[in-house]
Amino acid sequence: MALTSRLALTGPDTTDPEDYLSSSLGIIFPDDVTNQHGDADHGLLYTSPHLPQPLQFSLANVTEEKERHLFSHYLWNSSLMLAELIEAGTLGLDIPWSGLGGEIKDFDATGLETVELGAGTALPSIMGGLMGSKRVVVTDYPAPEVIKTLKENVLRGVEKKNGVDGRGFFDKEKLAEVGLEVERLWERDCDGGEREWVWDRGVEDISVRKRWLAVGVLRRIRKSE
Repeated sequence: MALTSRLALTGPDTTDPEDYLSSSLGIIFPDDVTNQHGDADHGLLYTSPHLPQPLQFSLANVTEEKERHLFSHYLWNSSLMLAELIEAGTLGLDIPWSGLGGEIKDFDATGLETVELGAGTALPSIMGGLMGSKRVVVTDYPAPEVIKTLKENVLRGVEKKNGVDGRGFFDKEKLAEVGLEVERLWERDCDGGEREWVWDRGVEDISVRKRWLAVGVLRRIRKSE
């Protein structure tokens, strides 16, 4: 499976000629590989079959020329590869591996203290944390916009690890621990429209997703007589 197959763009459609050109390079040059992903207007969704939900990433909106030269406002293929190796090494997955770089278990992050230098979007660090690293240190150049976005991405990863990502409050097992259960759960948008609530709608444009609110009615679990 291609290294970039887990990525999907999120955000608004664009009519910028430059974006049309960049998105068509794979057709014009079929052997070409895109090695940098995302921009300030389009986030990224990273989906793994071994994670319960996709990971969402924002990209820094850098304006200063010196900040642009850092190239921290992209997700690079090197991050994709390291995240995949950490996942495979920690979970003991069987992936194509020649052994030229040692053993895949060398990337097992379980119980380790890790540091990522020049993290950018922090995908490998977040993956390490989700896979069981004891402590994760995430670093990058102290450019305000880069650090701001880096913190946002890491916070999302922490929320996922703690099971409080978005509508994770309605997790059946977690509610049962405090003696509660869901009686009714649905979504309403800003104009009063309603739809059924689901765990994962896949890739949904943020301009659409932010219109909807989860409405839940909880009740105490009834003890069997």
